[in-house]
Amino acid sequence: MPKITIDGKSAEFPADKRLVLAIEEMGINIGHRCGGQARCTTCRVSFSDGEPNSMTRAEYDKLKERELLGEYRLSCQLLCNQDMELKPYMTLENQEWSDTGPTPDDSVQPEAKWFPIKELP
Repeated sequence: MPKITIDGKSAEFPADKRLVLAIEEMGINIGHRCGGQARCTTCRVSFSDGEPNSMTRAEYDKLKERELLGEYRLSCQLLCNQDMELKPYMTLENQEWSDTGPTPDDSVQPEAKWFPIKELP
């Protein structure tokens, strides 16, 4: 099973597990204010190793719109399908939220078709 590492803490998850949910299971209160629909960018992460080389159209469009493309990824649009080392940026502890947002579905929403990053415009 792929290993996810955050701040030196690691855990293994099934390859079809949404990254945002895995991060929560590791005890990190990552934001997902839109419920994991690729609309808010509060689930953004940066990779130090193992960044996937594909993304959904929804992730691409939202990161481009917010001028975050190439700097962050949306954990709600990623699966734990390889070893990854990353850092979440918006958590309950560093934001002025009362909660992290609606619980994301088990499957990637709104679309689950990934494209190689270099093929996206």
